[in-house]
Amino acid sequence: MTTGLLRRGLASRFSHNATCRRPSLAPASRQTPSPPLLPAPLQHHRNASTTTRRNRPKTALFFPGQGVQKVGMLTPWLEAFPTTAAPIIQEIDHILGYKLSSVIAHGPSKDLNLTPNAQPAIMATSILILRILEQEFGFQVDQRIDFTLGHSLGEFAALVSSGYIEFEDSLHMVQKRAEAMADATKKAEEEYGGEYGMVAVISEPPYMQQLISAIEEFVGYASEGGKSESSEDKSPIDQVLIANVNSKNQIVLSGNIERIKMLVAHVRQFLGHDPRAVRLKSDSPFHSPIMKPAVGAMQRILNGRSRVEGREGEDIVTWPGKVPCVSNVTARCFGSKEEVKDLLARQCLETVQWWGSIKYLDQEEKVRRWVGIGPGKVGRNLVGKEVGMRGKDTVKGGGVWAITDPSEIEEVLRGLEETEGLVEELEGEE
Repeated sequence: MTTGLLRRGLASRFSHNATCRRPSLAPASRQTPSPPLLPAPLQHHRNASTTTRRNRPKTALFFPGQGVQKVGMLTPWLEAFPTTAAPIIQEIDHILGYKLSSVIAHGPSKDLNLTPNAQPAIMATSILILRILEQEFGFQVDQRIDFTLGHSLGEFAALVSSGYIEFEDSLHMVQKRAEAMADATKKAEEEYGGEYGMVAVISEPPYMQQLISAIEEFVGYASEGGKSESSEDKSPIDQVLIANVNSKNQIVLSGNIERIKMLVAHVRQFLGHDPRAVRLKSDSPFHSPIMKPAVGAMQRILNGRSRVEGREGEDIVTWPGKVPCVSNVTARCFGSKEEVKDLLARQCLETVQWWGSIKYLDQEEKVRRWVGIGPGKVGRNLVGKEVGMRGKDTVKGGGVWAITDPSEIEEVLRGLEETEGLVEELEGEE
């Protein structure tokens, strides 16, 4: 379905009354004229009534991390939903203090790919898509979602979506986090020399745990918190860490590139296994001890007060949130306001336990529906591979979807609607 078609005829399922719509982030005077109605197949979705959690399969909402940015990624949303998108884009530029929207719209890619631009761009685009779902389709996270999570940077969008942090505060934190990460990398390069970055290592699932253990032994970190506690006596040139455990057959190494090459050679020699190594397009070694200065920057912000008008003087973190959110560091839900502040600050340094998070929700919490929101489909592919679904899967009682473009809204909303009652049917068969 093209964006043009998407704008021509939808009237109705998710906004049955005014309370379904969140207020715009910008004053009403900045609103642009209403767009044409969206297409007939989507008429059914704009006014969907809310569904109680006990009547449907458990559902998780997830958001992407760095690397999915693309020049022009806001344009389809602005064209399809100008009334909603335009004021949010203006608000994004206002919060950041410069026209990030121009960098996203026109590039060039080398500018958008810079960490201080890429991270705010991805997070802001993810929330813009969510706001469009809320305002145009009455999609209510606290009514339709049971858990939220985000991959690294995506955790900031997850915390916004589930009510722990306001969008303005979160986007400001992402901006300062990205600047601190870029500065930490520049300092390491200037002081120690060398080239820094990230490398994905792809293995066969049976070898993964052995591979992780061998790498942890080689680099000397083997427990949660190990990076922050054990890196004091190592120079950045010697620091290589597992940045992400993404799936049952993929991890990401972060640090000095030459040192990473040595580590991969060590694994191949002593494990008798030949994993595939792929350099990622990252200008910084995220989730490595080189990022330690960024932890301090995050701690200072999180211990401060909200920047949001009307909340000045209030704590930046709201507790409890509306929906449980899973931490990257522990692969479990945040348990307190203090834990949100601690783990969110440490998150840029510690390993992203993405695989553990998905396994926890899938196997222990019995989540059966997964909805990705934001640019790119990397997150959907990682989730789908782990839970064994892509799109709607009535046999397994749910599905895995992603909304990265307006043309995908229909499939996702229809898939959610068609799987609403599967929990009752499957329970009745047992």
